[in-house]
Amino acid sequence: MICFPWLKRLGDVVIAATALVLLVPVLAAVWITVRLVMGRPVFFQDLRAGKDGRPIRILKFRSMRQAVDAAGRPLPDAERLGAFGKFLRRSSLDELPQLVSVLVGDMSVVGPRPLPLAYVPRYSPRQGMRLRVRPGLTGWAQIHGRNGVDWPERLEYDAHYVDMLSHWYWPLVDLWIIVSTAFQVVWQAVSGRGVSAPGSATMQEFRP
Repeated sequence: MICFPWLKRLGDVVIAATALVLLVPVLAAVWITVRLVMGRPVFFQDLRAGKDGRPIRILKFRSMRQAVDAAGRPLPDAERLGAFGKFLRRSSLDELPQLVSVLVGDMSVVGPRPLPLAYVPRYSPRQGMRLRVRPGLTGWAQIHGRNGVDWPERLEYDAHYVDMLSHWYWPLVDLWIIVSTAFQVVWQAVSGRGVSAPGSATMQEFRP
């Protein structure tokens, strides 16, 4: 159980609402640029596992071209992810629409990242702890390497974060994650480290 759950939800609403207001010019600029560079649709929509494994719909600014081979199958991520798409991912600007998910209560500012529904039955009991809380924009795993760490380590970071939420000091942990994320986004934008898994353009599928 989360200690002081009302405090976490209050913080989510205040932070998400404030960020959406302040970032309107940025959101508008990214929307226009995606529309001009890649056309429609501007947003990528997907169903992910939310709290208790229930489906939630997330939005991202589209970072991949809709390119297919002769058989109509999508090309590999590396071939669909152009220079602009890489910039969106390295800067994390593609994630900004998920502030709306935080505002409506599907997500939290801090928590395990929302992963595909297909992964839910693949989790061990320990890994499944990540489903006890709302998924987040950023989290304990994100500031410890993001996609640069392998799946077992990444999911253990998520489980450890859920453990910490049962203690009184979790607001300090969340604050540390938010501050660390701000610095990491800058470093990530410059270096590209953590944006993708080693040897992959994005993130390899989780298979236990």
